[in-house]
Amino acid sequence: MNTLSIVIPALNEAENLPAVMASIPFAELKDEGWEAEVVVVDNGSTDGTGDVARLLGARVVNQPARGYGNAYRAGFGAATGDIIATGDADRTYPFDALPRLLRTLVDHDVEFMTTNRLIGGNSEAMKPSHSLGNHVLSAISRTLFRNELRDSQSGMWVFRRYVWQRLDVRSTGMSFSQEIKNAATRAGYRYLEIPIEYRKRGGQVKLNAFRDGTENLRQLFEHNFRRTRPVPRPVPRTVAATVAHEYDRI
Repeated sequence: MNTLSIVIPALNEAENLPAVMASIPFAELKDEGWEAEVVVVDNGSTDGTGDVARLLGARVVNQPARGYGNAYRAGFGAATGDIIATGDADRTYPFDALPRLLRTLVDHDVEFMTTNRLIGGNSEAMKPSHSLGNHVLSAISRTLFRNELRDSQSGMWVFRRYVWQRLDVRSTGMSFSQEIKNAATRAGYRYLEIPIEYRKRGGQVKLNAFRDGTENLRQLFEHNFRRTRPVPRPVPRTVAATVAHEYDRI
């Protein structure tokens, strides 16, 4: 069996976790040869998020130091799978698409796969101000890092665990999302971006658009000028762009 760790950071998401866990297609993953574990990182919740996650069969990692990046560091450190998949605990990301994403990862020998939410069919799931901010940050990120990623802020990734073990990712907050993508592509790993369905959030919105956007902008420039030793790769960095056409209909 191939091994998969699904890492989900969670801050006060007890009401959303039952739907999130129910959306993970464990039976289909098993049929396709994947032994899957779910690692929920309780990032200092006060609503019993950790207890709910345990009752639903997840392994819970406590990370009291608040922050998106801090949560993922703890989750990745605890993950045992050779492949790691991520997504938020707010019902926005399509965990039911994991079998398809994993097939693409394997069939095309991708090392780091990220996803693009900024497509027409998802416009109603995101506030116009958040969509604009995502487009602006993604455009700046593409210009600085030359990786052609359309959505630098997406929180759903599927990647080989060794990629994380070899990256220098420093962000503790929301900018972790863009930094891990830019670090992986700059290091030379074979990468691919796939469009996905993005859904309306359940519960309270925790994103502070101005604060997080400003910090993400600062981090982009700090990261761009950081000295990073590239990882030698025996094959070209990018997977053929034609792969994306398989996902024109999501």
